[in-house]
Amino acid sequence: MASPAFEAVVEDFEFLGDWEERYRHVIEMGRAMDPLEDALKVPATKVQGCASQVWLVPRVDGEGPEAVYHFAGDSDAQIVRGLIAVLQALYDGQPAEAVVATDAPVQLARLGLDSHLSSQRSNGLRAMVQRIRETAAAAAAAA
Repeated sequence: MASPAFEAVVEDFEFLGDWEERYRHVIEMGRAMDPLEDALKVPATKVQGCASQVWLVPRVDGEGPEAVYHFAGDSDAQIVRGLIAVLQALYDGQPAEAVVATDAPVQLARLGLDSHLSSQRSNGLRAMVQRIRETAAAAAAAA
């Protein structure tokens, strides 16, 4: 089951008529995010495999099964910032174990993203999901 925030995104997408409107909505979601501080845009937070520059900064509250996953992110591309916002709706504030268990491709397919992103953007989205899942798995495993 997806987070309530992601379910709201799904509802928004169902309300929007065509993909062009949905694309604009994703961009607006990205514009609404707080920018990442430049000091956090370092090689350790940069996501490899993205055509544009992408930084994800995880934060975990708690440990082990009680760990709650949060992350901030930024990109130099508007649509990618929007995709980060979509991923925040899917993952941010969820237990780390739930982040690991979430089938991102299935959830994102509910938005139709899989058929409307270029192969480069799709690869970048997969790289972001992989980074999120790896950091959440490490948090869930910590005792």
